[in-house]
Amino acid sequence: MPTARAFSPAGISSFFEICDRDKRGHLIENPLRIGAHGGGFVISKGVHAKVEVKEAEANRISVYINGKFAPEAKTSETVVKKILSRVEGAYEVRVEHDVQVPIGAGYGASGAGALAVGLALNEALGLRLTYNEVGKIAHVAEVECKTGLGTVAPLMLGGAVLTVKSGGPGFCLIDRIPLKPNYRIVSGYFGPIATKTVLASPRVMGRVNRFGRRTLNQILEDPSIENFMASCKKFAAEVGLMSSRVRRLIDAMEKAGAIGATQNMVGEAAHALVDEERVEKVVEAVGRLM
Repeated sequence: MPTARAFSPAGISSFFEICDRDKRGHLIENPLRIGAHGGGFVISKGVHAKVEVKEAEANRISVYINGKFAPEAKTSETVVKKILSRVEGAYEVRVEHDVQVPIGAGYGASGAGALAVGLALNEALGLRLTYNEVGKIAHVAEVECKTGLGTVAPLMLGGAVLTVKSGGPGFCLIDRIPLKPNYRIVSGYFGPIATKTVLASPRVMGRVNRFGRRTLNQILEDPSIENFMASCKKFAAEVGLMSSRVRRLIDAMEKAGAIGATQNMVGEAAHALVDEERVEKVVEAVGRLM
């Protein structure tokens, strides 16, 4: 039974602008050209995927997350379906995800899972797809399942990322803000906010796009990490998804010495950029509110 493993880092989204329409306001049909402008941080924790494959009379797919059967993991399932459509014959595929970050709270878990399972299945089936080809499949799966719009491509690059042209791998343009090696991300999590709910609300989408475009322009005018964090915090406040306890968490992080802090997009969670020397104080501050 062919078995393969792969890993994708997760990524915390700090701000975004939904890019699913062309300049004339028409919905974009090609999912590889749908995406988001935005920015955030690719982190060391992420999603491991173990894939077991065996020949079968018909394709069967099962996905497990942290040891539990997860029929709700449609994005990973969709990646498997798309890859199986490229091969002859049928297979039973078992996917086991070890997810190291909270799900549904702006940590990019679905995108990381999609990329990891794509890489693992590519190896298990001996398909020899390139990194970008696997990334494109994962991106399209996220768009179709409405679990994300522009998560996958930044995960493939890493660092403090800025997506300045939207779309999937090979279509988007991603820049980075250089970071000092002693910088760390500290994050606190209360609970999820359903991405589908946000994407389905014209009122929320209107605010996201209005303030997301302005935030990107503000950051590009002064692409320092300090301005990045301050601009993202302003974006989070203006979009209006910030709960009172997330606001208190952000304040506590900053008072404890963080360079800057803001809300995860989208989740009832926050993240801070912290100098290594102050990590312990910021972690203590977060712990008091959890």
